[in-house]
Amino acid sequence: MPRKIDYGKLMHRAMRGLIQDVLADVAEHGLPGEHHFFITFDTGHPDVAMADWLHDRYPEEMTIVIQHWFDALEVRDDDFSITLNFGDNPEPLVVPYDSIRTFVDPSVEFGLRFESHDAEDDAEDAPMVEDAEPEECGAARGDAEVVRLDSFRK
Repeated sequence: MPRKIDYGKLMHRAMRGLIQDVLADVAEHGLPGEHHFFITFDTGHPDVAMADWLHDRYPEEMTIVIQHWFDALEVRDDDFSITLNFGDNPEPLVVPYDSIRTFVDPSVEFGLRFESHDAEDDAEDAPMVEDAEPEECGAARGDAEVVRLDSFRK
């Protein structure tokens, strides 16, 4: 069988790397200006770490908001950890990058959505970048939408 370039897998890695780079910058310098993030992730992913009561409440997916208060943001190669406030209860989370379904920064109308496609060859999830309202991505209501990269091509 001839070797092929797996563009889907390469895009998947690059887009997750972009999220890692953004979070690493925030961990080092804080959130600039009005930037804030809605991150939806698969809570059933085997490497997600969260309090049992949160997992019971969000057994399939959860959207976190990184904006006003967060603590202990640590960015690693495969995941990030952060402490967020849930009803005045600080709770640590570990979120692997490959569990992320959406990443939205409404302040600049930027977002990424990762959709999985069942493939016969068990290929990794292919990333999708398309127009979508934040509520479609699991984020709070707002004016932001996911940016379609094709719109910038000539």
